[in-house]
Amino acid sequence: MRREDLTEEIRLEIAYQAYHLQGNYGEITKLAEKYEICRSFVYVLLNIFKAYLGEVFSAKEKEKVISKKELIGRMAFLRMVGRNSINSISEIMKYDNLKYSGMGTISQSLCTVGSLLPSVQYIPSDSKIEIVAVADEIFIGNQPIFITLDPISSVILSISLEKYRDKESWESHLNEIEDGNINIISMVSDEGKGLVSAIKNKDILWQPDVYHTIAHRLGSWVHRLEQRAYKRIGIEYQRKAVISSAKSPKVINKRRYKYAKACEQTIKAIEIYENFCYLYQYIINEIQPFHSNGELRDRLEAKENIEVALELIETLENEPINNQIRGIRRILPELLNYFDEAKRAIIRCKALKIDDENITLLTLLWKWGKSVMKAKKSERKTKVKQEYNFYLQYAKDTLGDKFMEIKTAIFNELDKIIQASSMVENINSILRPYLNNSKNQITQEFLNLFAFYHNHRRYKDGKRKGKIPMEMITGKKQKKDWLELLTDFIEKTEPQFFL
Repeated sequence: MRREDLTEEIRLEIAYQAYHLQGNYGEITKLAEKYEICRSFVYVLLNIFKAYLGEVFSAKEKEKVISKKELIGRMAFLRMVGRNSINSISEIMKYDNLKYSGMGTISQSLCTVGSLLPSVQYIPSDSKIEIVAVADEIFIGNQPIFITLDPISSVILSISLEKYRDKESWESHLNEIEDGNINIISMVSDEGKGLVSAIKNKDILWQPDVYHTIAHRLGSWVHRLEQRAYKRIGIEYQRKAVISSAKSPKVINKRRYKYAKACEQTIKAIEIYENFCYLYQYIINEIQPFHSNGELRDRLEAKENIEVALELIETLENEPINNQIRGIRRILPELLNYFDEAKRAIIRCKALKIDDENITLLTLLWKWGKSVMKAKKSERKTKVKQEYNFYLQYAKDTLGDKFMEIKTAIFNELDKIIQASSMVENINSILRPYLNNSKNQITQEFLNLFAFYHNHRRYKDGKRKGKIPMEMITGKKQKKDWLELLTDFIEKTEPQFFL
């Protein structure tokens, strides 16, 4: 039966005293006698007191409330930086017990973010930016993606998912870019009919991709003709080996005749291979805007030399190669347009009040630096690295403390000489993993998000390590991370989205 005299205050007092007396022999018994209660009741009150004491004074971690803005940002981060699929993002967010972790919610949220971003990227600038752009088509299944970018900064100017590859589609793509603050003064591309027709129809100077025109058409024949020569050598050896096994004079003479014919065919195959290699390498040298001594190559002279080399290749009488040469001849008048830009680049370098000798020296350094990046075979790479390191040390010794300043100024001008649209292939290699983990189910909204991410993210390695594409094209420091810029842009464009 509950005692009326043991109020809640008295019970708390008993528990409090017991808490301080515990461990002292006989004290709990004295406390029980004082209040005329049993010892077990004292221990009951003590245990209740301890339980509530831990509840009241324990350091409970305050649950962090994650806003919708942060959650959307996390989705975008996992999608772009982690290259996670929608399913993977859902699993990660569910593991962290986060809201909006359903696949449908994530997919819809990212789609909405992409729809609020433009397919044509805004370049903050006080005036029109003149650009030598590169453009190409990459494919997701059979569907083309048009991409146009600035090859120096690697900024994606526009990326669009299209149905057709015709002139009208490309014209619309280019018109949207020029409606902003971009002025395309020339374009580098392969020979895609729709793209080239759109470029010429807009009266933009077209620069054919030198790689696709020369190396892609003729380069593979170096290996093929080499293999053909080795094959003829093998047949020659076989013909010679069987002569000694013949018994009758008739068979011996027959086999000797076949061996002699094999020798003739081997000599011819080797001559074709060696002559083609020499002429091909000669053409490769002639398309370089600078001679081996760093002097500017004359465009007209280079064109004439290439024409002579092509005529000599035709005398090798290989019809498949001659078909490729006919294709080269069609665009040869426009192929060397970049020589004019090289000439302008040297004029701009001289306007910087830099000595001609130093300009030539740094031109050689720039030339060999590009060769290092292009070299694939280890033997070739070792050789060009030696040349590059020689001119690097020579330039440092010559220019002293002004080396970096002058090198940066000269390289900035020389980098404007664009010969190929290979930068599009670099972007394709970055985009391709996203296409793969999305099972080729890509939308325009995703491409918008990809372009924003790429343009505002910082390179982690390579030639542009530590640089941000948008910083490079505008010359203005980007103060915020790409993700913060993204959420700020969405919040400004659609304030209700994060509520």
